[in-house]
Amino acid sequence: MNTGYMTARVKNLLGFTLVELLIVITLLGAIATMVIATINPIEQANRARDARFKTDSGQLISAIDRYFAAVNEFPWVTGVQGAANEDEFGFVTAGGVGVGLCGDANCSTPGVLISTDELKPEFGNRDFVDATAVDKIIYVGKDTGASASVYACFIPAAKSTRKKAVTDGNVYTITLGAASGERGDPTTNCDADGADWVDDGPCYVCVPE
Repeated sequence: MNTGYMTARVKNLLGFTLVELLIVITLLGAIATMVIATINPIEQANRARDARFKTDSGQLISAIDRYFAAVNEFPWVTGVQGAANEDEFGFVTAGGVGVGLCGDANCSTPGVLISTDELKPEFGNRDFVDATAVDKIIYVGKDTGASASVYACFIPAAKSTRKKAVTDGNVYTITLGAASGERGDPTTNCDADGADWVDDGPCYVCVPE
C-alpha cells in the first residue's frame, strides 16, 4: 500500500493543523481590523449627527422665513418691543427666546415658531436647544439690514464633514452675543486634518452655506 497516500488521507481525516488554524485566525483578525477601520463607528455616528444638525438648521431657517412672510416680522422682532427687522440679531443659541423655539428661558412654553405651527412641538425638545457646550449647539444670527440672510451655524463633529467644508471654502467664524449677527468671512484657522475646531476657532459651518 502507498504509505504517502495513507499519510495524506489520515491528515485529511484529522482536519486542519495548528499552523493552518493560526494562519486562518491571523487572516480573519486582519480582515476584521480593516473592516472596523473602514467603518469607524465613532466617525459614522458623528457624520449622522452632523447630517441631523444640518437638516434641523435648514428646517429652522425655513420656519423663520415662513414666519417672516406671514407676519412681516422676524421672531425676535415680535418678542422685543421696539426692535426692527433691519436690526442685527444673534448669534445666540437656537434655544434662545428670540429665535422662536422657546417662549421662555427654560423652554417650558413654546415659542412663536411652534405656536404658529411653523415647526412641530417636538422640535423644541432637540438636544441642541438646552445644550451648554459650544460644539453641541446650533446658533442663529442675522446681519444688519432687513434683507440680510439669517444663518444657523454649528461646529461639525465628523472629520469628513470638516474636510469637505474646508475643501468647499465653507468654514466660518461667528461672534456670539445678541449684538453680533455678522457671519465672518471663510477662515483657514481650522484645517482639513480634523484638528480640534473648538479650540482652534471655533470654526463653524452654516445653513445656508
